[in-house]
Amino acid sequence: MKEISVGILGIGSYVPEKIITNFDLEKTIDTSDQWIAERTGIRERHVVAEGQATSDLATKAAERALIDAGISGGEIDLIIVGTVTPDMQFPSVACLVQNNIKANHAAAFDLTAVCSGFVYGLATGSAFIKTGTYKKVLVIGAEALSTITDWSDRNTAILFGDGAGAVVLGETEPGTGILGIDLGADGNGGNLLRVPAGGSRLPATAETISQRLHYTQMDGNEVFKFAIKVMGETVNKALETARLTAKDITCLVPHQANMRIIQSAAKRLGLPMDKVIVNVDKYGNTSAASIPLALDEGVKSGRIKNGDVIALVGFGGGLTWGATIIKWFKS
Repeated sequence: MKEISVGILGIGSYVPEKIITNFDLEKTIDTSDQWIAERTGIRERHVVAEGQATSDLATKAAERALIDAGISGGEIDLIIVGTVTPDMQFPSVACLVQNNIKANHAAAFDLTAVCSGFVYGLATGSAFIKTGTYKKVLVIGAEALSTITDWSDRNTAILFGDGAGAVVLGETEPGTGILGIDLGADGNGGNLLRVPAGGSRLPATAETISQRLHYTQMDGNEVFKFAIKVMGETVNKALETARLTAKDITCLVPHQANMRIIQSAAKRLGLPMDKVIVNVDKYGNTSAASIPLALDEGVKSGRIKNGDVIALVGFGGGLTWGATIIKWFKS
């Protein structure tokens, strides 16, 4: 049985039109544009309009990825959506997207790995193709984090934004595509980044709502320390699988959480910042959407070209982390 090389056949992204700038936040909470920008690198973030949900963002990104791949929704065998902000508990965002893009025979499910969700989705989707189970898999990272953000909390309100990115995975030229993957988790740190209520442990009640337990809570200092440690480690493990080293990396596409974390990851890998895709200033932290948003920007701008070795790396609540090494090839 021949070894199947799996790569990205098409890519697309979408962000909602509404923008909240740091100057807008100055009017509602005790903060400033300078304070936010110096500590996070964020200048603005896109947020969903009233009535707009995660599946709407995911559908638009998926449609653009399908166009880029030159295929129709009917040719997709499986849809995987990484998200922590589904439209509802069920049906899944993936099923809603399946209907929207007319992927009539595709299997569909969501996965929850928070900001690592897209990398987890790539690993899952590529495994299905490598085993011969499916030929074309649509992997989406999509979030409407503004809907679970406490806009009165100055520590978290400045961080998050909404958006979606999607890729079509399929067989590619031998020696190209996904070369190495590393995934990890540490449930012991689950309390560092979470939304406490809304699940089976704390179902929605008047009390959970009044205590604002349905919004994102984060221990920023601990998450920061975790992130700067794990980002370099997981990339190096994925590189080992690919039989490459950090010197082989043409472009690093990190989770866009915080500029200082991104700079630290690049430094640990010995990479200059001109090899790193950064757009956290425009979108903030969009969780599972951040890596595909940055990847799409890198491709569309011409910074990522055929033959380049790309490292995608994310970390998030769970705690989770993951990295994927890709030799870019797109016909």
